[in-house]
Amino acid sequence: MLPHENTTRLISLDMELSSRPKHRGIDGPRNLSTAGGLHPKQPPSQPMDRISWLMLISLSILWGGSFFFTEIALVDLPPLTLVLCRVSIATMVLWWVVLLRDIAIPRDPKFWAGVAVMGGLNNLIPFCLIVWSQTQITSSLAAILNATTPLFTLLIAHIATDSEKLTLRKTIGVLIGFGGVVVIFGLPSSANSLGLLPPGAVLLAAFSYGCAGVFGRRFATTPPILTAAGMTSASSLMLLPLSILIDQPWHLPVPTTGTILAVLGFATLSTALAYILYFAILKRAGASNLLLVTFLIPVSAILLGVEFLGETLMIQHIIGVGVIGIGLAVIDGRLTREH
Repeated sequence: MLPHENTTRLISLDMELSSRPKHRGIDGPRNLSTAGGLHPKQPPSQPMDRISWLMLISLSILWGGSFFFTEIALVDLPPLTLVLCRVSIATMVLWWVVLLRDIAIPRDPKFWAGVAVMGGLNNLIPFCLIVWSQTQITSSLAAILNATTPLFTLLIAHIATDSEKLTLRKTIGVLIGFGGVVVIFGLPSSANSLGLLPPGAVLLAAFSYGCAGVFGRRFATTPPILTAAGMTSASSLMLLPLSILIDQPWHLPVPTTGTILAVLGFATLSTALAYILYFAILKRAGASNLLLVTFLIPVSAILLGVEFLGETLMIQHIIGVGVIGIGLAVIDGRLTREH
């Protein structure tokens, strides 16, 4: 989520910044992969009206659709080349938006070094891990496991920061959420140990998203669309030599029309447009309401996978996603909040 995937990963900084003066007409988080936890002194989110709900559902479809597009494109393209196509095309779209908004481009080397780290943590590592995992597991299961990102972000923020410590409620939510992961994995055995590697790769991707959520706080005063463009640019540059050395794309067969359309959807809809919509929702409805997309992404991905890809879920996966959802609901506190 970012997109993809978003993503949905809201840290308390987002809400804190929403009360500060706007920067060049852009309000919202200064980091694209944020996670859970609201500061008690922060103002409440704005009410969710019909347009906000429509935007939120649309965002969940865009981010859930990234798993769907990946499944289609993997028929013709290897993982590294597919991810390179995603971030490079998204980079062009995002820089076009930056130029349209006339946003000043920083020249400070520290900024570019920072977005390079973010590009690795928020794009390169998780995108490659998730896409590779989908060569072994279904898009639905990958989306379910990716929903653990807020759990990892809370743990990392608790360890790495002084202001984002776990409360009792959040700790219980994290434990419930990881209990759902245990249900999904089942009891390990020598017969299925190799089968744990692909889902484990998705969890490692979620951990990387969590690291990005904490690291990205340093971009608090940077227009978020600029940070997004910088991240995808950096990850494109890092992926190019890897794709050339490992995939040797010039030896690949010409992609089919379906693959080309899936790549375009992957890059323009599930990445570039999803980033833009993310910030629009944040400005309209607030960070707390935006956290709801975490619950909706697996639903969108599962519906797309089952309806169009013929995927099926084991009963333990269905129970597991329900347990993860309960954990996220406890973390959010929405169900127990006084009105």
